[in-house]
Amino acid sequence: MTTKISITLDDEVVRFIDSQGTNRSKVINDFLQKIKKEQLQEALKAAYIDQNQDPNLWSEFKLWECTTGDGLDADE
Repeated sequence: MTTKISITLDDEVVRFIDSQGTNRSKVINDFLQKIKKEQLQEALKAAYIDQNQDPNLWSEFKLWECTTGDGLDADE
């Protein structure tokens, strides 16, 4: 799904976009998708760091960890 919008860009930015050898929409979309992905990765990294520093999570993890050696075959 796409939405057509009107934006105003600096002349220098337009020259840069035009120098990329493809249509303007593709350059802008690719750039914004890259930024979106980077922000998601940073948020995920921060969440993992936060999770790693949560003592309640680790105490619960240790409680459940004892079930990994319960003798049940994972292939069954």
